[in-house]
Amino acid sequence: MIHRIRNNTAAFTLVEIMIVVAIIGLLAALAVPGFVKARKQSQGRRIINDARQMDAAIDQWALEKGMSDGATVDTSATGAPSYMKKAWPTNDLLGAAYVINNVGTGQVKIAATTKTALSGVGIDWGPY
Repeated sequence: MIHRIRNNTAAFTLVEIMIVVAIIGLLAALAVPGFVKARKQSQGRRIINDARQMDAAIDQWALEKGMSDGATVDTSATGAPSYMKKAWPTNDLLGAAYVINNVGTGQVKIAATTKTALSGVGIDWGPY
């Protein structure tokens, strides 16, 4: 009995597979920097939002307690942190401590190391 050799097999060639892998690699190389930048922007916005909430809590605490500009901020559980809905963050997402100054202008500051780590992604730190 003679067996016929099948010549019409349906398969991809090595060159075709290599072209597909190269295209996928190129698309990934284009997309990854955008994802990294978006993540850094998100982290920066979260840090600024936490600083704004802390600033507002200090303002509210100082107003209700009759504190004037230059008074020391009470960061104990019964002080300014009690005016926040969520827990008082002592450190930002990158692990640097928030700087709490006296009541008045510039009472909450974001660490310079955090600003440096998140530089170049278009974050406006404003008064913080």
